[in-house]
Amino acid sequence: MLKKEFKLGDLVEMKKPHPCGSKIWKVVRTGADIRIQCQGCSHQVMIPRSKFEKNMKKVVPPTNKER
Repeated sequence: MLKKEFKLGDLVEMKKPHPCGSKIWKVVRTGADIRIQCQGCSHQVMIPRSKFEKNMKKVVPPTNKER
């Protein structure tokens, strides 16, 4: 299985939406656990790297507004 590439500050799309409706999260901390921040409501959660890599769909390319 191919290892998913992501880094600190990347926006990622998850498979399931957050209760606020957003599927886009920002990677805030990396390590054995990953802390991500919802871009819809700014809620932060920390999940194990294995679960994060399983539930991550793709890295979202930045838009002109975010550059």
